[in-house]
Amino acid sequence: MTGRQGGTPAVLGVDIGTSSSKGVIVDLAGRVLRSASRSHDVSRPQPGWAEMDGGLWWEEFIAISRELLHGADEHIVAVGVSGMGPCVLVTDADGTPLRPAILYGIDSRATEQIEALTADLGGAEAIMARCGSTLSTQAVGPKLAWLDRHEPETFARSRRLFMPASWLAYRLTGEYVLDHHSASQCTPLYDTEALAWYPPFADRIAPELDLPPLLWPGDAAGRVTPEAAAATGLPAGIPVIAGTIDAWSEAVSVDGQNNGDLMLMYGTTMFLVNTVPDRVSSPLLWGTVGAFEGTRNLAGGMATSGAVTSWLKELFGSLDFPELLELAAASGPGARGLLMLPYFAGERTPVADPQARGIIAGLTLSHTRGDLYRAALEATALGVRHNIESMERAGGDIRRIVAVGGGTQGELWTQIVSDVTGRPQLIPSQTIGASYGAAYLAAGTVAEVRIGDWNPPARTVEPNPAVAADYEELYGLYLRLYPATQDIAHALAGREERLSAQNPDKEPAL
Repeated sequence: MTGRQGGTPAVLGVDIGTSSSKGVIVDLAGRVLRSASRSHDVSRPQPGWAEMDGGLWWEEFIAISRELLHGADEHIVAVGVSGMGPCVLVTDADGTPLRPAILYGIDSRATEQIEALTADLGGAEAIMARCGSTLSTQAVGPKLAWLDRHEPETFARSRRLFMPASWLAYRLTGEYVLDHHSASQCTPLYDTEALAWYPPFADRIAPELDLPPLLWPGDAAGRVTPEAAAATGLPAGIPVIAGTIDAWSEAVSVDGQNNGDLMLMYGTTMFLVNTVPDRVSSPLLWGTVGAFEGTRNLAGGMATSGAVTSWLKELFGSLDFPELLELAAASGPGARGLLMLPYFAGERTPVADPQARGIIAGLTLSHTRGDLYRAALEATALGVRHNIESMERAGGDIRRIVAVGGGTQGELWTQIVSDVTGRPQLIPSQTIGASYGAAYLAAGTVAEVRIGDWNPPARTVEPNPAVAADYEELYGLYLRLYPATQDIAHALAGREERLSAQNPDKEPAL
């Protein structure tokens, strides 16, 4: 099952994402030998909630591992893991999950706790000075406080905190650890200056929680146990890295963690990670430690990107993605007078508004599916520009943009982003993303490897100056549309919450 003991040395990398889990087997020269994936859904039991069963993460790892190893000639010598985050999977002292995991910033349930904790801990500036970020829907601390308030019995039994990568590492090795980068998104539990948990805040929020020892993402968390080997088909005794949050593993996968780099991740959500030489903070963004010791990041994340295009595809029914892209290309810049706000799950950075809502402005009876799809692609690009400009105002340093993720595989979306931002994007040879980054970090535990050798640049997307003026005008309208409709969006969000509370079991009709 595990391949021939004397076969080609290779590593396994697995990433648990929002809409799917992906795995790759990669040889020590960086060649992807085979890949596998499993799709899954996010549970949304109430408006603003986003959850997933932690047991599913382990089940999908097992399925992917066994599929990739079946009949393989390679000898697996190390395992890499990564996953969406920051998430809140709480377990008892024995490591048994007590409830579904609460997901990252797309889960906005803890708004009251954000306000209360901000006041209790001395204000937003004090928290940001210590922790690198203010409290937001992305932060772990308010979600723990929400559990304490709304599920006190579960919270009282909680002893351990996991994210997808650390959960996989635990199931594979029995070791309870977390990486520094993921910890730096556990605001306000982690001190980004001292690079350690911060007991004064952690003990006030979750005094009974046993916070894990901290490693760097590429450090070995432990070795595959005989029990895990039997379940997965992996060789017992090989190292498993601590891993990290998927966007940072994505950045590693494309050599996007150098000073001045901006990693732009095209996925279910859009993520931006700028590597900076010194600690930078902004109330509009997230200041974190990087994937490698000694590095710092200024990061942003949109609550939706590919999620909106998938939603539109589902609504349109009969069209597949290539057909929709063809129609969107024919629509042309500006989508024939449409403008969309992509806040269909609230928005994370830079507006930090969980009650923001998606808006499509300019609709007429003449607009087509291609126009709507084009508007969605342009909305994401406009949001990217908004984040980039916010980063630079905060002190970020963006000299090179490296793109990664499923959205880079076609040409239209990346071209629109370059046209709207006015910036070129480097597309590497391998854009599979986080699972590849996890494999690279795992390879580093057994060999000397360089990501520049593994994944050299393939092409550059240059902005088209002919459409610059059109998009400059559209961007100005985009910046005006949110504040002009904010009050209405909030009122509608409140109505949605009230109606959902009155009809908790009603499923939305397609």
